[in-house]
Amino acid sequence: MKIAILGFGTVGSGVYEIAKTLKNIEVKKVLEKDLSKINIATDSYDEIINDKEIELVVECMGGLHPAYEFIMKALQNKKSVVSANKAVIAKYLDEFLKTAKENNVEFRFEASVGGGIPCLAGIQKIHRIENIDKFYGIFNGTSNFILDNMYRFENEFVTSLKTAQKLGYAEVDPSADIDGYDVTNKVIISFALAYDGFIKNEFPCFTMRNITKEDILYFKKQGFVAKYIGEATTKGNKYEASVMLNLFPINALEANVLSNYNIVTVQSHTMGEVKFYGQGAGKLPTANAIIQDILDAQTKISFNPISIEKKYTYSSNLFKHKYVIRSNEELKGNFEKLDKNGNNLYHYTKEITQTDLLKLVEEKDYLVVKLNEVLV
Repeated sequence: MKIAILGFGTVGSGVYEIAKTLKNIEVKKVLEKDLSKINIATDSYDEIINDKEIELVVECMGGLHPAYEFIMKALQNKKSVVSANKAVIAKYLDEFLKTAKENNVEFRFEASVGGGIPCLAGIQKIHRIENIDKFYGIFNGTSNFILDNMYRFENEFVTSLKTAQKLGYAEVDPSADIDGYDVTNKVIISFALAYDGFIKNEFPCFTMRNITKEDILYFKKQGFVAKYIGEATTKGNKYEASVMLNLFPINALEANVLSNYNIVTVQSHTMGEVKFYGQGAGKLPTANAIIQDILDAQTKISFNPISIEKKYTYSSNLFKHKYVIRSNEELKGNFEKLDKNGNNLYHYTKEITQTDLLKLVEEKDYLVVKLNEVLV
């Protein structure tokens, strides 16, 4: 199969590197402004679209535009597309799948969630046999690196963030990772495969940027580790989802996920909890997942046909959970416990709904953490 790669950055070059080792994939063109990067580079997308030998396009550009336009144009010209771009997929997945079906080609996106971890394939396999009760996990390596660095080395948030940036785990503008936009996109994509529905980012997303060294040390004394978690579950045609800091007991698997690693848990009746662990990003792990998609598209392997026709409505009243809210003032409410540590007040709620939680915090700059009940 002859393919084209859009973008020759970290992931694009990784795809090229692995493809060179395989006999059944040939990279014919690379879309790249800097033509000196590789001898098969072109700065004309039309050159790729008009080349009938190219059957599949790998989109490694990132961002919404022109990635959206390039993906749509490839599909409309009967070329399959593989993408790792969670931002554009989370926004336009319905359009991509519809256009691919109309043109009898494939749109694949395993690498958009979990990098090299085959968690989307796992979700599809479980879902073809039974309903998925819920999924949750550490979907973002940058946020996990920061929290792990704060926990193990007792560093401040800013110090840990700067270390992540120095090592290349965090961007100069880290907002997507630490404010939850990246995890939100991955929850939306995972939800599509788990529940056959396409939801929007209308569920709560709490930033992790206001957690401090003092918070980490306080929770450590209580036997908890903070992790940044995305999760979703359904009840009938309603769903509940969130992106927020969670507290895990010290002996939980999630508590022991170090550095920039990811772990995604899928819960169902007959399987119980299945956990997918590994490198959630990076040049070769992500490229490996893209190559897997190319090979599956080439041989038309499908773990479960993707359908996102079911309609779900977000509800903040489906389930009740316990939370910890940290502030420097005493909050009004019926709390289970109030703990003072230095200038910080930690309010432990009873089991409440997301509606009740949002009323308590009212968009103020409090630290909000969910007490996660997991099998340990």
